[in-house]
Amino acid sequence: MNRRNFIKLSATASAISLTPFQLQAALKTFVPYMECPDISNRKLVLINLSGGNDGLNTIVPLNQYDIYSNLRPKIKVPVSGTNQYITLDRTLANNQQIGLNPALTGIKKLYDKGWVRIIQSVGYPSQNKSHFRSNDLYLTGNDGNSVLNGSNTGWMGRFMELYYPNLITEDFPIAIEIGAVNTSLGFHSEEAHNLSINLTRQDPDNFYSIVNGLSGEAPLNYPDSDYGDQLRFLTGTDLLTNTYSEAISTAFDKGTNGTTYPDNDLSNQLKTVARLISGDLETKIYMVHIHGFDTHDSQVQGGGEVIGSHYNLLSQLSDSMEAFMKDLESQNLADDVVGLTFSEFGRKAAENGNLGTDHGETAPMFVFGKPVKGGVSGNNPDLTEATSSNNFQIKTVQYDYRQTFATILQNFLGANDTIINDTFFNHTLNDSFVNLKVAEMLKSEFDISQGCIPNQNDNFQENKRWLLYPNSFIDTINLSSIEYLESVSFKIYNASGVLLVERTDLLVNGKATIDLFSFSSGVYYFKILLSNGDNEVHKVIKL
Repeated sequence: MNRRNFIKLSATASAISLTPFQLQAALKTFVPYMECPDISNRKLVLINLSGGNDGLNTIVPLNQYDIYSNLRPKIKVPVSGTNQYITLDRTLANNQQIGLNPALTGIKKLYDKGWVRIIQSVGYPSQNKSHFRSNDLYLTGNDGNSVLNGSNTGWMGRFMELYYPNLITEDFPIAIEIGAVNTSLGFHSEEAHNLSINLTRQDPDNFYSIVNGLSGEAPLNYPDSDYGDQLRFLTGTDLLTNTYSEAISTAFDKGTNGTTYPDNDLSNQLKTVARLISGDLETKIYMVHIHGFDTHDSQVQGGGEVIGSHYNLLSQLSDSMEAFMKDLESQNLADDVVGLTFSEFGRKAAENGNLGTDHGETAPMFVFGKPVKGGVSGNNPDLTEATSSNNFQIKTVQYDYRQTFATILQNFLGANDTIINDTFFNHTLNDSFVNLKVAEMLKSEFDISQGCIPNQNDNFQENKRWLLYPNSFIDTINLSSIEYLESVSFKIYNASGVLLVERTDLLVNGKATIDLFSFSSGVYYFKILLSNGDNEVHKVIKL
């Protein structure tokens, strides 16, 4: 299958041009008397419920059903009849008794397998009910009170750039996004945040030359201007699109799907993700999208009915999640994947006059996958908070959205405390999310937080055979080997993974001096090819 045909698999598909990576082949720290699990193939799948999902009609607080019914006389999920709510789990405490929307039969099946945990009342300290602003806050890792975690970079980009810098030189994308026209801000990193690739409606073979009229080779030096920034963006976009498209297409051809999926857009997105995972693509984070949750009107098709646009969206979500997990399980891939749903905000507790709901604050998350410990975190929201004096808002945030992500990044993917704090920090409470993780999110056999997290911040290979100095440098940098060698073969990449130089130099007295006067200031990566077929990567900074 050629690259152009692959792009046609979905209406929108984008591969994120950030630091490509793998996890370390083995962790350096071990729990006494316990072998740390292999986490090298673990992946995170994010499902964005775009528009602000109505949490109260997704999971109904049964212990307050009378209050709920009074707030939503026309759009409530009924207590009886063909489309009555699904009781989640009768063993839960009274203040956790939940009725699932009747569309969520697939999620109920996953929950009964112990593969779903519901996180109640997720939000952030000072909720912004603008779609654009709230979405940006969710993606940049901020809290509505400040942008101290960064406004131009995303928490996923920062995390991946910090955690896996030594594998920037790989030929696969660090993350893949499907279902959105524009690449998400969440994947933009500090050093390469302007180089995100969106493959949608682009021809990887001709995009660069058509736009620029250039030869297709990456310049070594860019003007220090807006023009230079745009040129760098276009160059990197084209070159990485070609490289990544080949890796994606190869994985797609190699992979398979082990089950039948429903016929809807989200299912097609997740079907593609499953096939790429099956084809051994080493991408670590996937984001897919389902749109339409901004249900100001016609959320139900008529008063007293639950069927309508929201029901249809939840049905697509639930059925797609079930098919995706069934697919992974059938191919023995389910151990390595955790997924979660998130929406930029929730809806008001009270219905409006248009058979819909208006912008609210908190919303639930579904965390799902075989590694997930099934259950409910938190209690049903207190509906007595919602009064006319506060515009019928549920104000209490039980879980900051970053608590959920930090738990997964550390306990499932293996990031240490420093990485978590540099990804996002709770500036409102002046506390680390390492201290605020969600308890019991993962089954014990998949949770690596007890003694398996590396203590060091530097994830580059230890005991390297080559020394690069000075670092930082101005015009020249020296490569020196600890062994007696006659030459060194190396490649140089820019901060986004674009190959700039590939050559072999002779060593004089065990050293090669590389002149990089023509390079722009910035971050570069040297991949030194070792005689045994391995390689080691060094990050350097040109002043």
